[in-house]
Parts: sequence; structure tokens; C-alpha cells
Amino acid sequence: MGTIAFETVPPLIKDGPQAEHETITRIKDLLVRTNLYGRVNSILIPHMIAEDGDRPLPFEPRSDTLNISRSWSRTLQSSSIVTQVTPFSTVSDLKERLELLRSTGVNRCVYVGVPRAWKQEDVIGPYPDQALTIFNQIIPHGGCVLIPTRPDENGRFLSKTAKGADFALTQLLYSDYITTFLKSLKPETPKPEILLSFGYVPKIESRIGLIKWLIKDDSKLVKDEMDLVERLANLTFKQKLTTLVDLYKRIIDGIIDLDFPIGIHFECPYGPSKPALETFDAMLEYWSPP
Repeated sequence: MGTIAFETVPPLIKDGPQAEHETITRIKDLLVRTNLYGRVNSILIPHMIAEDGDRPLPFEPRSDTLNISRSWSRTLQSSSIVTQVTPFSTVSDLKERLELLRSTGVNRCVYVGVPRAWKQEDVIGPYPDQALTIFNQIIPHGGCVLIPTRPDENGRFLSKTAKGADFALTQLLYSDYITTFLKSLKPETPKPEILLSFGYVPKIESRIGLIKWLIKDDSKLVKDEMDLVERLANLTFKQKLTTLVDLYKRIIDGIIDLDFPIGIHFECPYGPSKPALETFDAMLEYWSPP
């Protein structure tokens, strides 16, 4: 697929309908100014739900991807990828929603499961591996989330690829452990496109801790990654760019010969900024998907 995706969250509902146009116009301007417009070929719009009560930034209702995916895709001259949380909606509701998304031109959907804190009685719909089977006739390309540092991720990943996932979106990567994970898979393992996720770490992270919250885990691997996030937050822009590009190089060099199709996914957890996009441009200067 050769995906280069840029993720942007829908605007807040309280900001009114004009915010949708203003948000995507601002993003287009940033992409143009940083040499990424025309190179980014996919826009990823997440389906967001209220999660754990300890979220460092409060959750506020945002515009529905149904309302913006077509116009945003047209503005950025990109295809749309959406994420869809599945366990908290019935199969019939999800079917209707995915049919509407397909009618707006969406042909790739990442099926997402439960957040860290949830109640069993709230689960009324399919888990991601089930959704991949149920909805494969509606959305042509089904995707899954890949968290290489999660315990038992090997089995989770293989279950989803067996159900038809033809691309996988990684968690934000702050180490090159993804290379170890992919190398551990057997040669006959299905090889979906792997969208490697890279996120910029602004100084505000040292005060808010949103990225640390997003990747919260007790394992040594994750602790090492979060130590890097903490260090990145306090570096100068030039030091930050060098550190993140070096990480990108190590990951690309470690994966490039493993026969997995590789795509790139860029994310700005605190919102798009010129330093973030300049960093992403420098990454693509080193290697860009064919």
C-alpha cells in the first residue's frame, strides 16, 4: 500500500461546525510548509470514546468521523483511514455505521477493543478479531492494533491476521523493540502492512504526561520507552529531531529486510505543530515507503 498516514483528531463539538473547516485548513497549511503535502497519502481519523478517569487531559465530545472523513480526505488529497471501537456497540449498529463510512469513501478501518478500564456488562458488541470477520464484506481493508511490548501480543496479532487483518497500526514507538517482535514471528506468518507509528514529544509532555498515560504499562520495556519520552520532552528542538530520526533509522534498518510491507503513521498527541512536522519530514528524507 505504501502508506504515509497523518493522524488528526476531530474538533470539539462545542467549537461549532466552523471548527471542522478551520482544523483541516490549518493542517493543510502545516503540511505544505513542511514539505509533507502530497507525500502524506492517508489521513487517519480516530473514533474517540471516554476512557479511564485518570486521563491527564479531560475527554470532551468530538465531531463524528462520519461527518468529516470525506471533506478532510478531499482537502488533503488523501485516502481516509478510520479507527472504530467495537465492543460497546451492537453488531447491527456497527454494520450501519461502517456502511455509512464506506459510502463516504473509507476503505480502511482499524478495529479497536476495550480501554484499560471497562465493565463487562458494557460489552455488547464484537471484539476486534470478531469484527474483522463480521465486517470484511463492508470495509475492504480491516486493520488491527499492534502493541509489540504487550504480554502475549504474538498470539493476539496472529489471531487477528488469521481473521483477515491486512494491515496493523502499531502503538507509538519509542524504542526499536518492534524489530525484535517482528523477527520473532515464524517465516510463514501472514505479512500485513505494518504502519509504524511515530509521535512528536513537545515540552508540555513533562507537565501533562499524556504520552506516558497512553502507553502506561509496568514492563521494563515500556519503562525504558517512557524514560526516553521524558528525556525527549526536555530536549531542544534540534536534539529532539536528531534523537527521533535516529530511532526511526534504527527501526527502518531493522525491519526493511523482513518482507513485511511497511507504512508510516505520524501522530501529534498534543496537536499538530511545525516542529513536529519538520521532524516527520526529516524521517521521510531517510526512508519513505515505495
